[in-house]
Amino acid sequence: MRTMQSVVKLRGWVQAVVAVALVSVVAACGGGGGSSSSSNNNNSSGALNGGSLPPSPTQLPIAANAANTVPITVARGVNGVINIPTVTVTVCPPGTTSNCQIINNVQVDTGSFGLRVVSSAVNTSLLPVSTLSSGAPLAECATFADGFTWGTVRTATVQIGGETTAAIPIQIIGDPAAGAVPSGCASGPADNTATDLGANGILGIGTALTDCGATCSTPSTAGNSSNYFTCSGGTCARATVPLNQQVANPAANFAADNNGVIVQLPPVSNTGQSSATGTLVFGIGTQSNNALAASQTFATDGFGDMNKSVYNGTTVQAFFDSGSNAYFFADSSLAPCGSNYPGFYCPSSAQTRSITLAGQNSTTASVSIGILSAATLFGNTSNYAFNDLAGQIGGNSSFDLGLPFFYGRHVYYGFDLTSTTGQTPYVGF
Repeated sequence: MRTMQSVVKLRGWVQAVVAVALVSVVAACGGGGGSSSSSNNNNSSGALNGGSLPPSPTQLPIAANAANTVPITVARGVNGVINIPTVTVTVCPPGTTSNCQIINNVQVDTGSFGLRVVSSAVNTSLLPVSTLSSGAPLAECATFADGFTWGTVRTATVQIGGETTAAIPIQIIGDPAAGAVPSGCASGPADNTATDLGANGILGIGTALTDCGATCSTPSTAGNSSNYFTCSGGTCARATVPLNQQVANPAANFAADNNGVIVQLPPVSNTGQSSATGTLVFGIGTQSNNALAASQTFATDGFGDMNKSVYNGTTVQAFFDSGSNAYFFADSSLAPCGSNYPGFYCPSSAQTRSITLAGQNSTTASVSIGILSAATLFGNTSNYAFNDLAGQIGGNSSFDLGLPFFYGRHVYYGFDLTSTTGQTPYVGF
């Protein structure tokens, strides 16, 4: 999933559409802070306007001082998009840790899978283009909720914090070597630059190991639904791509601490604040600093979705998505914003809504979220971290628990290791 973007801070709000990760896979101690002029639970009558918000969670991130950790920053970033959590990623030529390139402001996205870096942030001559057994070079069209990325698939060694992968496939977004976007690629705007993305790349670390899986590796489905293309003479065709050549989740390819991740962000003020600093922890139960301490865990499908959840009496597909900058769900009782902030909710007073989360197992839990008017929140144009921003979504079958859900929580993602007789995927908090 990707973010909606601010007219105040970037290029105009984009109407929310169907909330998915990648369209092609639908079938398929101490630490944080961030400055604020108000308290973490600011319930001033001016902001709430007679309404109320649920208590904010209060967990703090651990210090990002171990090899299996890296700091997460929510701030202005590369182009002033709100609620974008970013980390620093290092990309090296495959099989080496020399001639490496440090890439700052890469978005942490638990709703997608694989590393994608804009071409302007990396010297692509150091990273070979992936090819099929036929010798045909690979390019990819990855489709997100607010647009698509087009670029080559290249091979790299990836370092994050003190963790390192072997050589894995990544996408280089907007790479001129990919050629023109094929007509069958996707609809919506192209997110092929840092300005478009609001970041220098996307670090997809959700529960899946690759970004497409069987849909793209099986000829009968790849012909119509593959993300991947081979192009020659200006003509492109969808390609069948083995799992080991698909853009891969880097966190699942570390030598150790590779069974999951924990996203930890600090509490923030209910009226927003300028920044927040948290920690991304690699591995679950593999080190003394990453024990599974969730009060609730939910078995999910392969893409991290809780498909038996219920909102307003309707069964919905719910998911925790750090790559969405608001809660996104359908609720006709919430007033939408006007033309200044299309796609977002602007209730006249603070609101509380509850959703019952239900996993593939028998675990259920009711979660309450707070909602303030987007117009109120965006009144302070120096704030980039918000815990109660919500927007509309196409249809009523999905409930996207975006970045606001993460503040004051430790959110766990156990990777889908069933292909190696390992754990089934799960999420928790």
